[in-house]
Formats: sequence, structure tokens, C-alpha cells
Amino acid sequence: MTLTAIALNCTLKSDPTQKSSTDAMLTVVGDALAKAGVTMSDPVRVAALNILPGVTSDEGPGDDWPDLRRRILDHDILVLAGPIWMGQLGSVAKRVLERMDAFLSETDDAGRMPSYGKVAVTAIVGNEDGAHVSSAQTFQCLNDVGFTIPPVGAIYWVGEAYGSVDFKDLDETPEKVAKTAGMLATNAAHLARLLKDAPIPGADD
Repeated sequence: MTLTAIALNCTLKSDPTQKSSTDAMLTVVGDALAKAGVTMSDPVRVAALNILPGVTSDEGPGDDWPDLRRRILDHDILVLAGPIWMGQLGSVAKRVLERMDAFLSETDDAGRMPSYGKVAVTAIVGNEDGAHVSSAQTFQCLNDVGFTIPPVGAIYWVGEAYGSVDFKDLDETPEKVAKTAGMLATNAAHLARLLKDAPIPGADD
């Protein structure tokens, strides 16, 4: 069974040529997904797009969300990745989650949101505390708007308190991070295959 994943890099850096620790983490996740039989597309630098504020699927002229929404729903697995800022999930990732709020009113005749049957995981980086609260926020939102979360659905790296070393500065991936990436990828792929074989039933099924 062919499975695909889309990675959203929610770094605050809008310039795609500027190195991002989120990109470095997505490389680790992408490699692990490939070993699990999942093809991950090139990460989307969300801050380089014009994702307008709002809670509908199209906020009008110039809004890049409709195309990104389509791309997300064209894949089996969503990897929502971003940094910790001020101890919580960064604003770009929050903008993505806010736009997905529209899924709540876009159900089919059986009450299923367009994200039903899709798996979501998260990848978080930072040099301050906040990985657990950030993943908790992310999973609550993704679950509310119809995504299914696998066990070990989050991977993160947090640097030393008050330190200056970012994930992208490391000479090699820490063993624990690599191991967690493997578990995340295997579990996400397994769940995505199950959902493809047996779609989530609607309210009237």
C-alpha cells in the first residue's frame, strides 16, 4: 500500500533559504518515514505563504490556504512541525490549526470531517521548555478537527536551558531522537494503513 505524508514547516523564518531547526528535524522524520514505507513530500515553509487569519477554508483574494488545504488532504499523514516560542507552540503553527477549524462545519452526510481517516503527528524543536505543552495543544486541536493521532505521535528536541545551541547546530542526531522518530514513523504508517483498509464509519453507518 502506497502512503504519502506532507510536512508543514512552521518555523517563523519566512525565507526558504534560511536554515531552520524545524527543517533539520523534518529531515530526521522524513528518513524514518521512508524506512516505514511512507513517501514524504518536500516540507512546505508555511511562513513563506500568505495564510490569512480566519477560520474558514477561503478568506478571499490572496489567501494561500485553499491550495495548502487541498495538499494536506491529498496526503495520508500530516507532519505538523514547528518551534517553541515563549514556552508554547509558535504562531505560524497556530495559524494553520486555526484555519483547520473550518473542518468542523464541512462534514459529509454521515458527519465526517474532510480530515477523517488522516493521521497526524507533530515535530517540535526549541532551546527552552515547552515541548510537552506544545504537543498537547497541537494534538487537542488536530483531534478536534478530525485527525487521528497514533501512539508516540510527537517527537521533540529541547536544548539546554539558557543555551545557544539549536537542533540544526548538532553534529549528529541524538540517539533518543532517532529512536523516537522510528517509533513515530512506524506507528503513523501502521495507523494510516489501518484507516485506509477500514475507514472511520460515519454517524449513520
